[in-house]
Amino acid sequence: MNDLRIDRLRWWHLPAVAEMETAIFGPEAWSEGLLWTELSAGNDYRAVFDGERILGYAGTALNGDELWLNNIAVSAEARRRGVARMLMDDLIARGRAHGVKAVYLEVAVDNVPAQRLYDGYGFVGLGVRKNYYQHTGTDAAVMRMDL
Repeated sequence: MNDLRIDRLRWWHLPAVAEMETAIFGPEAWSEGLLWTELSAGNDYRAVFDGERILGYAGTALNGDELWLNNIAVSAEARRRGVARMLMDDLIARGRAHGVKAVYLEVAVDNVPAQRLYDGYGFVGLGVRKNYYQHTGTDAAVMRMDL
């Protein structure tokens, strides 16, 4: 993990990302087709690379002065090595550069490690979306961080 870099996610990375999605999120994983749609829509997806290998990725959608964190994931073998923080620092810096006033996200209520990450960045809970994750019926906490 000496040669880590953040770069834009490209269409040719999508098979590896979809495989990672399945491994991490199971039935709630985004398909390669949905990821393709996200890129085609102009949403910004970044990945942390170790050489050519993707260790983690995050996608955002810019809407005026709001930035939505659509998804963020880190491969099991790269966790607890700062990859999520690299992605968060990058997306926050890019948001500030675009004049973003707030970052929003939804996170599964049972995903405690992710919630701890977001708490550390100053996100606050706004509410809960019941049965947000369709395949599992898991609720999602809606969070916001002001920039």
